[in-house]
Amino acid sequence: MTLSLPFNLLEATRWKEYALLDSGDGMKLERFGKYVFVRPESQAMWKRSLDAEWKKADAVFIPTGEESGGHWDFKKKVDQGWEMHYPLPHSSKGLTFKVMTTPGRHLGVFPEVASHWDQVADLVKKAGFQPKILNLFGYTGLASLAAAAAGAQVTHVDASKKSVGWARENQALSGLSDAPIRWIVDDALKFVQREARRGSKYDGILLDPPKFGRGPKGEVWEVYKSLPTLLSACRECLSDTPLFVITTVYAVRASAIHVAQALDEMMSGFGGRIDMGELVTREQSAGRLLSQAVYARWER
Repeated sequence: MTLSLPFNLLEATRWKEYALLDSGDGMKLERFGKYVFVRPESQAMWKRSLDAEWKKADAVFIPTGEESGGHWDFKKKVDQGWEMHYPLPHSSKGLTFKVMTTPGRHLGVFPEVASHWDQVADLVKKAGFQPKILNLFGYTGLASLAAAAAGAQVTHVDASKKSVGWARENQALSGLSDAPIRWIVDDALKFVQREARRGSKYDGILLDPPKFGRGPKGEVWEVYKSLPTLLSACRECLSDTPLFVITTVYAVRASAIHVAQALDEMMSGFGGRIDMGELVTREQSAGRLLSQAVYARWER
């Protein structure tokens, strides 16, 4: 198995209700459904292309020194929650989900990851059987719902009870209440280690770990120290002929090369191929690409 070079730039191009309108001066201007927000973006090291549009934003996130810490400065009235839609491939309905401003800078969806949703839905649809998919650090459930909508049996794990509740709400909004999804509130590593001891096997695994986090019982997660151990545990839970393993990392210092090499080590002996690169969003104003995360993806 050889690593594919150069890197791929994965762009989520199917969005109708999300857009990166402009970026620059360490900020980004985004549309989420009916609202426009300004959020910090340290990698936007250029000048803004627009002017008046920034002044029309519905809210601005004011950061503090903490990771994702800060508060929203509302310029106009914003609903406590509203619905958005994403058109999945192979689906006439797509996903419907709730977004909202949170005490952090996030709104319940990471739009750039939608390119992975498309890939997972496509692989599940073409599998020829009902694959079992494990989604770790599943957040508000959109990747889990994309897999389930394509026909997978999904186990969704997140340490946040609130996020899992939000994911179940998105399941109902998407018309997938009868889909075979297990919703688990647990520490990702401990859950996978237990699954390995039980002999549980999965045909696909999604990992979207944070840079730093805590499990429901205070378990500490630090991506550089914890990810290799988690990947090793995940290998023990793979079926004999898995479809895919996808890892996305938002940590600033991470390189796609490093993530891909860790995944390459994990998948040794399975054959297949690995690709890697960055998840990017293209702004509407000047067409510049904003890198949001690095990823590595193994596919049979």
